[in-house]
Amino acid sequence: MDPIESRRYEEKERRREDLLDAAEAVFAEKGFDAAKMDDIARTARVSRALLYLYFKDKRELQLALCLRGLDLLRQRFAEARGRHARGVDQVKAIGRAYLGFVQEFPVYFDALARAEAQHTDLEEVDSVCHRMMLAGRLVHAETVAALVAGQRDASLRPDLGDPLRVAMTLWGFTHGVAQLVMTKSEIFAHEGIALNAFINDAIDMATRSIAR
Repeated sequence: MDPIESRRYEEKERRREDLLDAAEAVFAEKGFDAAKMDDIARTARVSRALLYLYFKDKRELQLALCLRGLDLLRQRFAEARGRHARGVDQVKAIGRAYLGFVQEFPVYFDALARAEAQHTDLEEVDSVCHRMMLAGRLVHAETVAALVAGQRDASLRPDLGDPLRVAMTLWGFTHGVAQLVMTKSEIFAHEGIALNAFINDAIDMATRSIAR
C-alpha cells in the first residue's frame, strides 16, 4: 500500500470510528429502538448519505458495536486473569470483570444481547457475524486459560471435562446474572437485596461448583 492509499485508509477508519462513537452516544441516550439513523448522522455532524455509505442500517451499527465491545471484554478478562496466580481466583476475577463491563458499558451489553437473540449467518466468512464469532472465541479463550491454570495448580476440580464447554456454561450463568442486574435492580431494591451482595453470591456459587 503506497502512502496515499495508506492515508486514505486511515482516514476512512477514523471516520468509521467517529460514526460508531456517535451511534454509541445516541443509543445510550435514546435506546436502540427509538434511535434513528438521522439522529446518528446529526450527532456525528455528517450527512445521512455519508452515514449510509459506511453502515446500511442500525443493525450494521449494532454489530459493529458488538465487535468493539467484545474486543474490550477480552482485554478486561485478560487484565483480570493477570492479577491472580491461582486459576480459581482468575475465574472469579473474570466473572467480576464481566459484570463490571455490563454495568460500565450498557450499550455494548445491549448490542450483544440483541445479537444473541437474532439469527446469525456464521457460514459467510466475511460477514460481521462470523467476525463476532471469532472475537467471541478470543473472549472465551481467556476463561479457558483460567480453567486450565486452575486444574494445573489444583485449585479447580480435575474432572471438569472440556474447558471450552465449562467456559460456555459459566458464560451462560454469568450472562443470566447480568441480565437480572441490568433489568431488575428495582426489584432487588424493593426486596432489600444489595446488588453487590447478589453479584458476590452468584460468583461464589458458580465457582464453588468447579473448585477443588
